[in-house]
Amino acid sequence: MPRALIVDDEAGIRFALKRWFERQQWTVDEAEDGNAALALLRSSTDGATPYDVVVCDLHLPYLSGEAIVGLMRNENPELARRIILTTGDAVTDAEPGSILAEHAFVLQKPFDLATLKETVAKVTAG
Repeated sequence: MPRALIVDDEAGIRFALKRWFERQQWTVDEAEDGNAALALLRSSTDGATPYDVVVCDLHLPYLSGEAIVGLMRNENPELARRIILTTGDAVTDAEPGSILAEHAFVLQKPFDLATLKETVAKVTAG
């Protein structure tokens, strides 16, 4: 069964995303802040990528989504490529060179489930 990690400080968003993934037959873990997410991302003891997809809010308590992506790019580049960043910030007007302009998978909130499904398919395709 594929595994997903949902990282968002808003419980309602975590709940909705977890429910959607579980309906798609995924195993889901949740984190409400950047530190908890980082602990889960580093939890693999055999060096394998612990998650097939990570849906991570950009603005989190303690450690931002941008910082998480940066750390994972250094520690586990394969996992970094599986992170979908979500944000309420304007993605189309993102500053050149910023994480929103540079990261492969960014969803602007609110996003619909069809867009999420399409993005998850791209991430898991390799």
